[in-house]
Amino acid sequence: MRVVLDTNVLLSALISPHGAPDAIYRAWRAAKFEVITSLAQLDELRRASRYPKFQAVLQPHRVGAMVNNLQRAIVLERLTTDVEADDPNDAFLLAMALAGDADYLVTGDRRAGLLQRERFGRTRIVTPGVFWSEIF
Repeated sequence: MRVVLDTNVLLSALISPHGAPDAIYRAWRAAKFEVITSLAQLDELRRASRYPKFQAVLQPHRVGAMVNNLQRAIVLERLTTDVEADDPNDAFLLAMALAGDADYLVTGDRRAGLLQRERFGRTRIVTPGVFWSEIF
């Protein structure tokens, strides 16, 4: 099974050791499924982790460890730029799902329109809670 994890899910896993995002991240680390990421997402993760709102809750060494771990996932170097999303900042997630032939795109962002799509090609778009309950 191939899965795209939205950056907000990855950040949530770093912020709280309780809940579906962290359980999903740990399941991937235990080789329960494959994660698809991209150079663009790794850059976004590094950049977002430095936002002022995260300074008090994210430990830089944990962010670095996550980025290093994700470099062992399926890392896409180039993504198509002709994918449309309600939020242009989410287009790269859909491009990753398409290029990586993902079964799931897991996102916690309810206002960006990804969850309302429910599907993108063969990829199901679900919340971390739904993914966790259906898969594990």
